[in-house]
Amino acid sequence: MEIYHIHLYELLKAKLDEKEAHSLTKQIKSGLDTSFIEAKIIPASKEDIAMLKTDIINTKIEILKYIILFFLILFLALLGLFVILI
Repeated sequence: MEIYHIHLYELLKAKLDEKEAHSLTKQIKSGLDTSFIEAKIIPASKEDIAMLKTDIINTKIEILKYIILFFLILFLALLGLFVILI
């Protein structure tokens, strides 16, 4: 049993009898997904960080292009409306 199962067992044993606490802990252990507990952290390499930085820069450039395009279309629409009204 891992430490969190032992701690759970001790908490349940205080409320229930020993046999019920053991069976309940066993059922919880069998149904528990421990993949998030056993996940290993893999540190990023310098190449990974450099690639991430270039992706961020490229995304910023794409967003800036779309913003400029939006305001250009908005300006032309307002200019066309102004010309029509005059």
